[in-house]
Amino acid sequence: MVRTQIQLTEEQSEKLRRLSLEKHESVASIIRKAVNLYLSSGQRDRSDLFRIAETVLGKYESLETDISLKHDRYLEKDLGS
Repeated sequence: MVRTQIQLTEEQSEKLRRLSLEKHESVASIIRKAVNLYLSSGQRDRSDLFRIAETVLGKYESLETDISLKHDRYLEKDLGS
């Protein structure tokens, strides 16, 4: 392992300390798990996101002609909010 020094806010430090006591696990172990979770969260670069978006462009037809003006209304209707 590589030793690394970081600075945390008082609040972050306190929350980590409490979590450490609650889980009977070291703060370092909790931080390592958080870093692993962040690194494996599937971060994609911008070109990947554009490539994904292009695969659905034009895939769904709509009978509505005012979607760009009333998108919130249609979204609310579809989500049932």
